[in-house]
Formats: sequence, structure tokens, C-alpha cells
Amino acid sequence: MADKQQYHSETIDLPSEGRVYPKDSPLAAGKIEIKYMTAKEEDILTSANLIKKGIVIDKLLDSLILTNGVKVDDLILGDKNAVMVAARVLAYGPEYTTEITNPNTDEKTQHTFNLANCPFKKLPDGVSGNEFEVELPTSKVSIKFRLLTGKEEKQIDQQVASSKKIGLQISSELTTRLKYSVISVDGETDKPKINNFIDNMLARDSLVLRNKIAEISPDIEMKQEIDLGGEMVEVDIPLTIEFFWPSTLA
Repeated sequence: MADKQQYHSETIDLPSEGRVYPKDSPLAAGKIEIKYMTAKEEDILTSANLIKKGIVIDKLLDSLILTNGVKVDDLILGDKNAVMVAARVLAYGPEYTTEITNPNTDEKTQHTFNLANCPFKKLPDGVSGNEFEVELPTSKVSIKFRLLTGKEEKQIDQQVASSKKIGLQISSELTTRLKYSVISVDGETDKPKINNFIDNMLARDSLVLRNKIAEISPDIEMKQEIDLGGEMVEVDIPLTIEFFWPSTLA
């Protein structure tokens, strides 16, 4: 059996720079080693069973990660996104052709993005550790929160799905996500008390907290400014089926 030294691989940077992971984690270095895709990974990408379960990308990334002791579930979402883009670039190159919609005219057109031009959104200067604080504007309560890993994101999805199965008409995704993220309320760390506070949080405070989490979260920027009909327009790079299943290569 081939060992990892026989794979062509690259060590890539993470948007978080490793600053949100425990110091004894391999991810604390702010880098991760991934190998180039092989026919084995293409088998993963075409697995109807994995696609149906919605886990095909996670299985792909787990197969590509070579850093010892690291799985995709250990990564925060922004770092996972960066690994996904890097894996795609290593496999098929940075050019990604897909259909986009002009936000000013709603006209659809084909455009080729250069994924190598996607910059990182990094953590604020001076941040060390996965603990952040914000004071809510209405209640004046001090909230401490953390960024979630892929494992916790899956737990949230499972909890929300379970709520739907038992017939709850209102999605609990927003509050469930906050309950996983918040670690203290005015210094109170008792989980039932935190959950009760979140369930009864004023909408304005909830919005501020969610915006703060989004502002803090490191990621790879999936927006680019492009020329559409002689006008420079900023558009989101859509993650369509051709992201990992390109129909043609240059």
C-alpha cells in the first residue's frame, strides 16, 4: 500500500492562521497538507450513495488531508472552505467556468473565475484562541462565543433535522446555532441558563450577535469584481456542480 510520502501534495495556509485551535493541535500551525486528487477521489465524487447522503465533499476532503490526526470535522467552516477551494485548484486548475446572473439586469451569462484570486478574510489582529466577546446593545449583556467546527455544524444539522421529523413547524436552526456558539452570558456558563437566554433574546440583540460572529469568522472570499457588459460588478462565485465536476478542461 502506498504511504502518504508517495503522494504529490501541497501545504496550504488556513484563513484562521491556526489561531482558533488548541495549541497542541496540528492545525495551530495555520497550515494543512493536502494531496492532489487521484482516480480514487474521483470515485468518491461519483458515489451516488455519498451524494445522496450529502457527505460527498466531506469524504473527499478527508481523503485528501494528509496532516496527521486531522479530519475535515476538526476545521472551522472558513478553513474548510479554503481547503475545498485549494483541493479544486490542485485538481483541475484555478479556472472555474460557470453560469452567473448579472445582479443589475438579471441576465445570465457564462463567466470564468480565477479561484487563485480569492483572498482570505482573516481574524482581527491580536486574536488568540477561540473565544470572543460582544456586548449586546439593548440588554447590555456581555456574551462570549466561539467559532464552530465542522463536527459541531453537523450536530446542529442533525438536531434541526430531528426537530422537523417530530413535526415542529418553525425551524430552530438560528437559535440552535447560537446555543452551540455561546459559551457564557454575563459570566454565566450554565448551559440551560444560556439556552433560556437565547430563546428569549431580543431580535435586535440576536441580529447584533449573529453579525458579530460573521464579522469575526475567518474565511475565503468567494466574491469577485468582474466586467459585465462594460460595467464592473461584484458577484458571488456560485458553487455549482461544475466546481468539482468540470465538464471541460482547458
